[in-house]
Amino acid sequence: MGDSPLALDAEQMRRLGYRTIDLLVDRLTGDPGPVAVAATPEELRARLESPPPAEPTGYDEILAALERDVLPFVARISHPGYLAYVPGEGTWPGALGDLIASALNIDTCWWLGASGPSALELVVLGWLRDWVGFPAGGGGVLVSGGSAANLTALACAREVRVGAMDGGAVLYMSDQTHNSVARAARALGFAPEAVRIIPADISGKIRTDALLAAITADRAAGRTPLALCANAGTTGTGAVDPLSDLAAICAEHGVWLHVDGAYGASACLVERGRAALAGIELADSVTLDPHKWLYQPIEVGALLVRDGALLQRGFQIGADYLYGIKAAEREVNFSDLGLQLTRSSRAIKLWMSLKYFGVDAFRRAIDRCFDLAVHAQALIEASPDLELMTEASLGIVTFRRRPQGADDEPVLERINAEVARAIEANGEVFLSTTRVRGRYALRLCILNFSTTAEHVERALELAATLPVDTAPGRAVATETSYAPLAEGWLRRARLDVDALCAMPLFAALDEEQAARVLRDSHEHHALADEPIVEQWQLTRDLYVVLEGSAQVEVDGEVVRTLEAGEFFGEVAALDWGAGFGRTRTATVTATEATRLLVLDWQLVAALAAELPVFAETLERVSKERLAAR
Repeated sequence: MGDSPLALDAEQMRRLGYRTIDLLVDRLTGDPGPVAVAATPEELRARLESPPPAEPTGYDEILAALERDVLPFVARISHPGYLAYVPGEGTWPGALGDLIASALNIDTCWWLGASGPSALELVVLGWLRDWVGFPAGGGGVLVSGGSAANLTALACAREVRVGAMDGGAVLYMSDQTHNSVARAARALGFAPEAVRIIPADISGKIRTDALLAAITADRAAGRTPLALCANAGTTGTGAVDPLSDLAAICAEHGVWLHVDGAYGASACLVERGRAALAGIELADSVTLDPHKWLYQPIEVGALLVRDGALLQRGFQIGADYLYGIKAAEREVNFSDLGLQLTRSSRAIKLWMSLKYFGVDAFRRAIDRCFDLAVHAQALIEASPDLELMTEASLGIVTFRRRPQGADDEPVLERINAEVARAIEANGEVFLSTTRVRGRYALRLCILNFSTTAEHVERALELAATLPVDTAPGRAVATETSYAPLAEGWLRRARLDVDALCAMPLFAALDEEQAARVLRDSHEHHALADEPIVEQWQLTRDLYVVLEGSAQVEVDGEVVRTLEAGEFFGEVAALDWGAGFGRTRTATVTATEATRLLVLDWQLVAALAAELPVFAETLERVSKERLAAR
């Protein structure tokens, strides 16, 4: 029959391998160039679109095309100036581990087919388990990343605690929680009303009083508090929830405590990290991504479970076509511990990296990131042009440019959006943006082991000095790298255009404007006795009551009850004495389960500019409320 048309001999394999390694080493050790470069879809289609070749193409030609038309248009996550999102600089031994796993086409689905790599995965998982402080009976599974780990954790919790999908089961998460948890809830079949978004305090940590109120109300209503997803390093600011307090609450109320430490949990390797993450060892499950702060090539995440036997209870399902691969005692089929059947060996790269460098090298790298974040904070505090928004936490610092005398929030937002765009265009460093207590902020995330003090200093120098328009003027719409969780599926507005326009406040909207409101607003579902906004709280949203009612209290005195169709919020001009852009002077509390439509200040400002009658309504109601005081 002849040789296979897809087979290569040893000499060909070595030649292609050496040529590929040369390309990679040259790219990794050469001039790093701009941090992030993107081409337009049209340009890339022009470069790349072609019919698949019927005949072979020379390997040098293939690599040349990659170098010319593909690889230049990649954000270089390993760049020392990559300070955006959550960077993850890979290690070369880790990359070679990926090459080994791919070249040998290892499938760790079953013990018989990959007992060596499976045993290696158990070893690596044991290391991670010990680092977070789980007991010897803890187990886990390596997955693609934090999103898969969070989904696997919630699926395990649901199966263990309630079994089949139960419409009364409730999930709890902070308004700072990563949106992968919302996606996991949707994928698992939780309806939006079965998910509680618990407000965070001024430091970005979940409020335990609000969590307790939500759990108590759900129990009273006959629902089942199932799981809480706590944060060990929020993506926006690096905040760590009070894990010990949350563990006590969850233990008392029978709630599964899952900790999303996708990037932050690796800090448990160092003393400052262990202090910040105190209580993580009390969780039922923990997400940890080695492809972030353990410097592994993408993809490798980990789910760790305090009681390792629960994973198999959650996922093992037999099938005729799997006959013969059942694990014997002490053997592990990783396909029984998660969602994947066919799965590559993700353990080899992590094991090789840790063995080659030693764990102390990783500790020094993480400690250095802590030092650089503290250094960045000190520079921001010393700068007359920069304002610190949140203190250094697990490698993240947020700040903004604030020219002398600039106090108008919309203008500051425009200025900092322009700063972010100018830094990206400059190319030397790259940072992202977020919101801190509703205010637009620039964000440094310092995780790469190659980042130096000079890169941090240059980023702050550019933020303080790049020319932008600092003059007062009309604010422009901006986006942040990390949008609030409430803007996603969990709180998508359930109104249609007709129902919206039937409300007095929105009666003058045309169809296009109404559609924009539904697209850009979100819903908030408040429980009975839940504070929606609090006196002196910094917030700039407009709330419209859709169902239920809310009570307005000023200095301890109830002044009004709001019913469906009525609205409140600081952007409603001088609402109960709170001026635009200042703290409010009233507390609004739901008196029953209440559904609200939430419009941010930019959307309200745009509608007010387009529709004088809308602006007049806000002004009239505000004056009436002031007069009532």
